[in-house]
Amino acid sequence: MREAERFIKLFHAENPSAGGMYARLRDIARDVARYGTYTHTFEELEFGARVAWRNSSRCIGRLYWRSLKVRDRRQVSTAEGVALECVAHLREATGAGKIRPTVTVLAPDTPTLPAPRVLNEQLIRYAGHRTRGGPVVGDPRNVALTDTAEAMGWRGRGGRFDVLPLIVQAGVGEPLLCNLPGDAVLEVPLTHPEYSWFANLGLRWHAVPAISDMCLEIGGICYPCAPFNGWYMGTEIGARNLADTDRYDQLALVAGRLGLDTSTERSLWRDHALVELNVAVLHSFERAGVTITDHHTESRRFLTHLSREEKAGRVCPADWSWIVPPLSGSATPVFHRYYDTRSLTPAFVHHR
Repeated sequence: MREAERFIKLFHAENPSAGGMYARLRDIARDVARYGTYTHTFEELEFGARVAWRNSSRCIGRLYWRSLKVRDRRQVSTAEGVALECVAHLREATGAGKIRPTVTVLAPDTPTLPAPRVLNEQLIRYAGHRTRGGPVVGDPRNVALTDTAEAMGWRGRGGRFDVLPLIVQAGVGEPLLCNLPGDAVLEVPLTHPEYSWFANLGLRWHAVPAISDMCLEIGGICYPCAPFNGWYMGTEIGARNLADTDRYDQLALVAGRLGLDTSTERSLWRDHALVELNVAVLHSFERAGVTITDHHTESRRFLTHLSREEKAGRVCPADWSWIVPPLSGSATPVFHRYYDTRSLTPAFVHHR
C-alpha cells in the first residue's frame, strides 16, 4: 500500500486531468485488503512503464521516454501465450528497421500465483557452443543458456551467430522452448565503408536490443515478464559485444587485417581496431536502413534529457559507469560531470 500510494500520487501529480486521486486510493486499499493486490488502469500502466524507463539510471537514451509504446498483455499468463507475445513484440518493435521503443507487459505476480518469466537475458541472443578443449563458438556470454536449451532438445547449427530459442518459465509447470521465426529477427551483416575485406569476417548483429529478464515494478505490483527495447547505440555492439575479450573478441583479428603492429601496446592497435570496428557497425546499420545512434550524438541527447528533467523539478538518476560510452568517453560531454545515483520507482529491476 505504501508503494501504491506513492505511485498514485506521482501519477496524479503528472496527470492532473485524471482527477479522483483519493477515490482511487480508497479503491486500491479495498482491493488490497480483499485480494492482496490491485489492478492498474491502462493509463497508470502506460505512465508507470514510461517512468520506469525515465528512471533507468544505466540508460543513456532516455530523451524519448514519453514515446515508449506500451503493449498491455496482462491477460496473458501461459507460457505459450508469453512466447507468442514476445514474437509479436519483436515484429512490431522492428518495424522493417525503423525501431520503435516498445514494452510488452504480461501478467503480474499475484499472492496466489507467480507469473511467467523469460529466462533469456534478451529476446534475441546468440548461442555459445562449447568445444572440446577449444574456444567457445559464438557468444561466450550465453554458454549456460545454450546448455539449458540443448538439454531441452534444441540443436543449433554450431555457428557463431545461431539465434537461441526463448525459454519461458510458466508460473506452474515445466519451461517451454520457443524457436524465434526468421521474420521476427532482423540481422545486419557488417561491412566497412573503406575495407572490402571486412565483409569476409562474417560478422553480424541483430537489430533490436530487447531486455527480457528484468521485472517492471509499478506501485508495489511486480510484472516479471515485461520485455522492452529501445534501439542500439553503436558502441554497445562495436565496443562491447564484438570487442570484449569475454565476448566475440575481434580486436586482434581486425588489427591483423589492418596491418597494425600488435607486438606493443604503444602502437595503440587496440584503439585503432576498435574505431574501425565501430565505423563498420554504424555504416552497416545505416546502409541497411536500421535505426542506430552514435555515442557522441546520444551523449548530447542525454544532457538535453537531463536539462529537461531538472527544469521539471525531477531527479534524473544516472550511473556514470554506464552513461559514459566505452569508446572515446572523455570526448563526450557526459564524461565531465557527476550524477545523482539514487534509485527511483517505478523501475525495471533484476530479481535474483
